[in-house]
Amino acid sequence: MIKRLTNGFLFFLMLAPLFIHSQQDTTEQKQRKRLNFSGLPVVAYDADMGLQYGLVANMYDYGDWKAYPEYRHMVKVEVSRFTKGSGINQVFYDSKYLIPGIRFTADLSYLTEKGVDFYGFNGYQAIYRPEWEDDEDTSYITRMFYRHERKMFRFTSDFQGQIAGERLRWLAGIGIMNFKTGTVDIDRLNKGKKESKILPDTITLYDKYVEWGIIPEDEKNGGNANFIKAGLIFDTRDNEPNPMKGLWDELMLVYSPGFFFNDGNSFLKLIAIHRQYFTIVKKKVNFGYRLGYQGTIAGHTPFYFQPYMLNSFSSITKTDGLGGAKNLRGILRNRVVGDGIVWGNAEVRWRITDFVIAKQKFYVGLNVFGDVGMVVQKMDFNIPKTAETAEYFDWANSGDKLHPSVGAGLRIGWNENFIIAVDYGFALDQRDGMRGLYIAFGNLF
Repeated sequence: MIKRLTNGFLFFLMLAPLFIHSQQDTTEQKQRKRLNFSGLPVVAYDADMGLQYGLVANMYDYGDWKAYPEYRHMVKVEVSRFTKGSGINQVFYDSKYLIPGIRFTADLSYLTEKGVDFYGFNGYQAIYRPEWEDDEDTSYITRMFYRHERKMFRFTSDFQGQIAGERLRWLAGIGIMNFKTGTVDIDRLNKGKKESKILPDTITLYDKYVEWGIIPEDEKNGGNANFIKAGLIFDTRDNEPNPMKGLWDELMLVYSPGFFFNDGNSFLKLIAIHRQYFTIVKKKVNFGYRLGYQGTIAGHTPFYFQPYMLNSFSSITKTDGLGGAKNLRGILRNRVVGDGIVWGNAEVRWRITDFVIAKQKFYVGLNVFGDVGMVVQKMDFNIPKTAETAEYFDWANSGDKLHPSVGAGLRIGWNENFIIAVDYGFALDQRDGMRGLYIAFGNLF
């Protein structure tokens, strides 16, 4: 895993100059062009998912550049495919100028995953046994034991308007989401494999949860999770891509009514997130932290929506959690899933050097971080306490405990807004996995 991700990262870095469009140095205002394009190819390999290939591209409209690094319009396009059938298709748009006095953000995505991570519910109450997915262990079941198939269609649009200047804003938005879920398509993943790498056609944890009724029969194949949201935002950051000082707080209610083509499911979630940034060395070193809560305060949230992380602004393609690239680095993706979750992140960011290549501004930075999260509201389900289920559930664990991780990362900034992020995290409890390498775009918060 680490080797293929590292090779993919190095490959698209080597090809990066092919995707640089000419743009004058920001110190030469009279020669500036209004539009700035940046993009990188995506190349990686997974033994089970196949070869990944595609492109991530951004377009920034800086107008007359007087407000740089703030842009007038931003469009992000990501298209990639795995040869075994998984794929990413996303168009993301953000602007404060399309609608006078309103910040408008929209996301249109179609994401297909032949093996999305699934480790059960309620954190440490769900036992993780790595030997069941280790094909070199005598207890091996299948490398896909903690996976299931998912196709997700997502359209969201958010609007922010001023209450007291730019600092205090209102938020309103809508989300149209459809999930199609099922057990892993073993035949598709085995196509073309060597005999030694064939995946056994056997039961997975998802199949067990369906069999026991933890995943209801009317949810096992997915469904809709359409919602509306409203909230307040308080924002004093000095800049958005990498703030050196300020606050960014948000409080939101997200309501998914049963009558809104939601198959009768209805739920209300509360989201509260606090972020704060401090300058340690001017323009060089800063410290930031994030504290968050997301919980169901009414109704029933279907299992396929429970890992979905909600906030007021995110260009992230995959928003699963807790666990993984965008919340608990080093911990297995979707390891910490419940009706209510809390999390925290702390990060020191050091901007080592700035330089110019082909009239493009770049910088290189290093980060060190610590992440933590836990379930604070358990999902309720009742199944017999037998010798079989004891292998899957820690019945003595009446409440979850903290899931911590630590690590470090590399940042390559390109005209401030386009940031290549490489993070390597270590789980501090083996029940959460061992480690993770993540290659993504933008800072975590």
